[in-house]
Amino acid sequence: MAVTGSASFLGSNLVGLLEDAPRVRRVLSLDVRPPATLGDKTVHQDIDLTTHRAEDRLTDILRSEGADTLVHLAFHDVPNHQPNESHYLESVGTMHVLNACRRSQVQKFVLWSQTALYGASPKNPCYLDEARPLCARTSEAYFRDKMQAERDALEFGLPGRGRTTTILRTAPIIGPSIDNYLTRYLTQAVSPTILGFDPLWQFLHESDAVAALKRAIFSEVGGAYNVAGAGVLRLSTVLRLAGQVRLPLTRPLAEVFVGASWAVRRSAFPTSFIDYVQYACVADTEHSSRHLGFVPLYSSREAVMDFASSKNLRTVRLIAETPTGA
Repeated sequence: MAVTGSASFLGSNLVGLLEDAPRVRRVLSLDVRPPATLGDKTVHQDIDLTTHRAEDRLTDILRSEGADTLVHLAFHDVPNHQPNESHYLESVGTMHVLNACRRSQVQKFVLWSQTALYGASPKNPCYLDEARPLCARTSEAYFRDKMQAERDALEFGLPGRGRTTTILRTAPIIGPSIDNYLTRYLTQAVSPTILGFDPLWQFLHESDAVAALKRAIFSEVGGAYNVAGAGVLRLSTVLRLAGQVRLPLTRPLAEVFVGASWAVRRSAFPTSFIDYVQYACVADTEHSSRHLGFVPLYSSREAVMDFASSKNLRTVRLIAETPTGA
């Protein structure tokens, strides 16, 4: 059992779960640094997937460890100001990983993806199922490279090759420990919205995200699966629960404001993400519930409230620790 991106939030917590799983004899951790949950079952190997020798080195490691399953989590969860860096990690890096899997004995490949890749659009139906094409803006590297990684992963698991690919498309992950574009949007000074629009959002609690990955590992099914907490929330409700100050803007003004804020690193995301605060991107989870057999413990509302509670506690703690008269 191998995990790339093992030092990330998802990777570290997944390694911790696998350490306690009786069915797992050995865990191979693959990242530029070891996870905090490194235990007796886990062997760590430093590897940088962006280097030109990554494929050969990874092939040697997978062969020597006899890994038959690989979970690929080496992706950014915030947009990058240096798109080339994202491309070499997510697109080229995934190519290195898949080629190494082909050259070794890996038969099962699990990929973390996101429902945001469907794209937010006024043409979207109420719920987007797995047969829906991925239509996020390809001008944005954050989306483009993840979409390419999905295509390559699905090709790896085509029928007749003796291999299985399982893709988990998670709704925006939120929780007390998460730092991504969503949590940054919900903690920055003001949260820009679009005048006249109040789209529906859905979320996945951080603990459910890790549990879904574990479920995918031990499941025999392949293909793509949407994973999200039950229910949807209007963006205005999300901002209210998070205690955020809304900044309603027209679309042109929002693009100027967000673009300028992104340029000086004050915005949680670039202008390509404005679609998601204007239009809905809500996934249908019936397929994952029925065939993957995964049902999240937290609803979308409960996930947001858990995040909001931790945010409020941090604020209270900061106030309490401020010296009198400071």
